[in-house]
Amino acid sequence: MDEPLDLAGLDAAVEAVHRAGVPGVFAEVRGGDQVWRGAAGVADVATGRPVTADMRHRVGSITKTFTAAAVLQLVEAGEIGLDAPIGRYVPKLVPGQRGDAITVRMLINHTSGLAEYLPRAYPSLRAFPVLAETRPESLDDHRFTRFDSAELIGMGVAAPAAGPPGGAPGVYSNTNYLLLGEILELVSGMGAAECITRTVIERAGLRDTEMPSGPFVGGPHSRIYEAWFGMIDPPRDYSVYDMSWVGPAASLVSTVADLNRFFGMLLAGEIVSRSSLAQMQRTVPVISQEGETIAYGLGLHPAEVPGRPTFWGHGGTVWGAGTLTMTRADGKRQMSVAVNLQRWSRLDSSGRPQPHPIDEALAALYRIGMYGAG
Repeated sequence: MDEPLDLAGLDAAVEAVHRAGVPGVFAEVRGGDQVWRGAAGVADVATGRPVTADMRHRVGSITKTFTAAAVLQLVEAGEIGLDAPIGRYVPKLVPGQRGDAITVRMLINHTSGLAEYLPRAYPSLRAFPVLAETRPESLDDHRFTRFDSAELIGMGVAAPAAGPPGGAPGVYSNTNYLLLGEILELVSGMGAAECITRTVIERAGLRDTEMPSGPFVGGPHSRIYEAWFGMIDPPRDYSVYDMSWVGPAASLVSTVADLNRFFGMLLAGEIVSRSSLAQMQRTVPVISQEGETIAYGLGLHPAEVPGRPTFWGHGGTVWGAGTLTMTRADGKRQMSVAVNLQRWSRLDSSGRPQPHPIDEALAALYRIGMYGAG
């Protein structure tokens, strides 16, 4: 029998994240029939307005799981071939041999070899991933920019390849998911956001989740603060921001409760079929944007600790906002955590982020959220 949730331990852990330096943190943990929701800190550093656990939040790349699920539903319907070349669907966006060699699956699991467009769309980030040579100015410049998806994809396609199609390890790239959005639009006859909304968000009954069409977050939400490795000091609020720079890769707004509902249904085979879920859980090595090699499936990645049960979920970050959601493989324990500060670590002399107390406080919250005390 599972241990009951350590409610006092969760309360203390979420407070510790705030004390370590995050202005506001909120979370929901589910275990069996128990539900814990907690929040600590402020949603607005100027007014002291407190964060609450029901706030809507920009959840970043957790969007990728929703996009992958929408694609897999169309695979199940026979309208998209998972191992079909993307040149069949988007020949103008990825022309020639490359479009013939890259498959839909390679887009979803980041083994396409297509480079990340972001350093080309944001000029002050051109040196990424060499963080010490980046600057945050273009984050402000593009606050209200309405990006064209095809133009962003063009930047990623024109950039030097991150690797050969199907190569290992893959390299995490938002270009892949913008292309999936274009394929969804072509095949479904709807915009990508509308397709994901109808087939995934509404199917899961998520009332506080949306693909935003403008720069504002509707309903109760926190301001979100970006530090860009200490180069923005004090951290700046980016809660009003046009999310066309990431679209079907990272623009979703949701709540910790909706995320737990969605991932619980996904792992129960209620969003895509059990066979599609098995495909989502087939992982390959992928180099993350932090430069670490992770196991990545089709819009899902595992959290694996020796001697502990495996969890599945996704993390996400956009300017100022971070989120992690994880559900145990049997669906009986879930955790979603949201924070309103990003890139809080300053860089050391070698240009790498220095350890920060927030890192260990969050890791401790994740441990107690997923595995309980100990």
